[in-house]
Amino acid sequence: MDPNLLQRRVGSGTTLQNEFLLQGSVLDESRDALLHKLRGFCDNSDVPPQPFQDHEMSFVIKLTNGPSSSLRLRRSMDYPENPWNLRYLGHHDTDRNRLALARSCVDCNTTPSIAQFLQEMGFRLDFEFVLRGFMFRKGRMKILVYKIFRINGSSGIVNGTFNPNMNECLEPITQSHLVELSVIAPAHQSSIAEEMKQFSDLLKPLIVLENIDMRKLNS
Repeated sequence: MDPNLLQRRVGSGTTLQNEFLLQGSVLDESRDALLHKLRGFCDNSDVPPQPFQDHEMSFVIKLTNGPSSSLRLRRSMDYPENPWNLRYLGHHDTDRNRLALARSCVDCNTTPSIAQFLQEMGFRLDFEFVLRGFMFRKGRMKILVYKIFRINGSSGIVNGTFNPNMNECLEPITQSHLVELSVIAPAHQSSIAEEMKQFSDLLKPLIVLENIDMRKLNS
C-alpha cells in the first residue's frame, strides 16, 4: 500500500507516523542481567518491569496487478478484554548510515471480530507467533525484551475464533531474547534517533542495539 495514499485516506488532519527502531538479541542466560540494568536506567525503577504475553498474526492479501500487502494484528493473552491492535507498516528507510531504522506506520485499536473480517475481505493468515517478555519505558522510548514462540499443531486462530489450548503447543524458536528500542513520532522528528542511540550505548557491552537491514531478513 502506498504510504502517500494511506495518508490521504486517514484524513488531511492526521499525520502519518514513523516508527524509529533499534534491535538486538541477548542469550537467555544474560536476560536477567539486562532486565536489572534496564530497571535502573528506565522510568519507575522502584517497581518490577511490566510483563506481557501477546499473540501476533500477519495477514496478507495479493493485490490485483500489484504487490502483496500485509497487516499485523496483535492481542494481549493476559488481558483478553483489552482492545486488539491492528498495524500497517510501510516501507522502511534503507539508509544504513542512519542511527535508527525508520518506517511509516499506522496503528488503531479494534475488536476481536477484526480477524474474521480480514479473512472475509480476502486476507489470509501468513504466519503467527507468541511473544512473552517485559516492557520498559524511558520517556517516549519503549523497550521490549521478549522471547518468540512458534505455535505447533493447531493454529491460534480457527474459523475466526481463537484456540483456548494454544499455550499447550508453544515452542521457543531460539535460545535468546529479542530486544527492541522504539519510538513512534512524526516523520520529521528524525533527531529522536540520536536520543535512542545515546540510551542504547548505556546497555553496552551486554547488548548492542543496531539499525537492522530488513532486506537481509526478508531475503
